[in-house]
Amino acid sequence: MVTTKHIAVSNHQIILATLPDGTLEEGHFTSACGAVPVPRPGEIVVRTLIISVDAANRTWMDVETYRPRLVAGEVMAGYGLCEVVDANGTSLPEGTIVFCDAGWQEYAAVPAADATPLAVDGELTHQISVHGVSGMAAYFGITEVGAVAPGETVVVSAAAGATGHLAGQIARIRGARVVGIAGSDEKNLMLESYLGFDATVNHRSETFRADLKAACPKGIDVYFDNVGGRILETVLRRMNQNGRVVCCGSVTHYTYDPESRLAEVVPGALISRRIRMEGFIVLDWMDRWPFASQVMNGWLADGRLLPLENPYDGLDSAPRALLGLLAGENAGKTMVRLTR
Repeated sequence: MVTTKHIAVSNHQIILATLPDGTLEEGHFTSACGAVPVPRPGEIVVRTLIISVDAANRTWMDVETYRPRLVAGEVMAGYGLCEVVDANGTSLPEGTIVFCDAGWQEYAAVPAADATPLAVDGELTHQISVHGVSGMAAYFGITEVGAVAPGETVVVSAAAGATGHLAGQIARIRGARVVGIAGSDEKNLMLESYLGFDATVNHRSETFRADLKAACPKGIDVYFDNVGGRILETVLRRMNQNGRVVCCGSVTHYTYDPESRLAEVVPGALISRRIRMEGFIVLDWMDRWPFASQVMNGWLADGRLLPLENPYDGLDSAPRALLGLLAGENAGKTMVRLTR
């Protein structure tokens, strides 16, 4: 159980020292010791407990999305699970556990209106893996954007990742036949034997296209896309009429893939097969997160949903955790624990 502690006199931070021009490396980050922030009116001070490490962390370095593009020299941005240590006259009492954009640092001042209070039920790490951004993306991507129905064939890329392994399980719970795509035979074995995927395909195999066709003999109705690039191009060739592509991530954006002919395939495939391809931002559904959490708590309780977690310990491990995620080393949700 988390208990309120006195605010420290210094604030350990990870700074994005320089913006990457290509491959992200640990040298783009530096560790620093800053001042504990003083809240302005309407703000609270929070102590970071667990940082959520996401592929979006890399995206923010390149472009402005639902948040401004990152600037060299500032604290690395990131969402996480935090404890309120200074309520500053707001309606969030000290000791409240919140989900907020606190960045990669021990303490942060954030607007109280932007901090989502959580009723922690069960493992604290589940608030990041199942009830955080990754779990909510899986839930709303499958149930709302993809509108997966019983009997359909659903393919999930990066299926052993933070979002993918949950998306596949949720599709299975909804009665779909689920095929996972991952980058190693070991991950695929885990997906089938432990998480109940019906079939899996290794995208690094020389026979990837043929393997996908064999795994989806009746075609593909819904594709939950976490990667883009060559894998998206390959899946589009197997999509059924009126299929749906749920665009959740684009990890291959960071590496050039000379084998991809995606630009040639997309227009014709979408038109001829009446495919709907839709992107989404999970923060658009925040008003419905409590409902989704309640549903997934039920699945956790009866064993139908099994979260995979990949924790790192200590703030200084955050850059290494992000690099490992981008390299596909993780299975499940990558996070950094600042307290245990």
